[in-house]
Amino acid sequence: MTEHVEPLFLRPLLPLANETDAERTCEVALPRIAAAGGRASVVHVIEKAGGAPDKASVEQREAVADRVFDICRRATDEAGIDLHTDLRFDTDVGDSILAAADDIDATAIVFTPRGGRSWWDLFSGAVRKRLVRDSDRPVVVLPAPDADATADEERET
Repeated sequence: MTEHVEPLFLRPLLPLANETDAERTCEVALPRIAAAGGRASVVHVIEKAGGAPDKASVEQREAVADRVFDICRRATDEAGIDLHTDLRFDTDVGDSILAAADDIDATAIVFTPRGGRSWWDLFSGAVRKRLVRDSDRPVVVLPAPDADATADEERET
């Protein structure tokens, strides 16, 4: 008996941290999604401090989410791909991403490497490990469009 396997890029979930991440991820993921005849779903998680004061106001963080979603809308419109956006608030970014993937029955969780030293560096470490360890679907790390520059940045930090 053979099991039907859907293409990885049919219903991928793209967790996006900020505008740069949205631009990079859309640049490398959307051609693959278009080739699969897929639909893009993006999630932006606003990490809550869980009782401690947040570093930025909710309004500031929602403004970042709006800009991330705008970048994705423009890119998917150009590529002729349907887009689903999801804004979540959670103290556990990994849990929130996994829940978003479950909610849309994602065929994969897809992201590009992140450089720099933001709170989303957690995504490069603990959250990334959590996704790979606990996900019941494939986790795909695509090379950044400027992979050589990203590697140079990471060696310098």
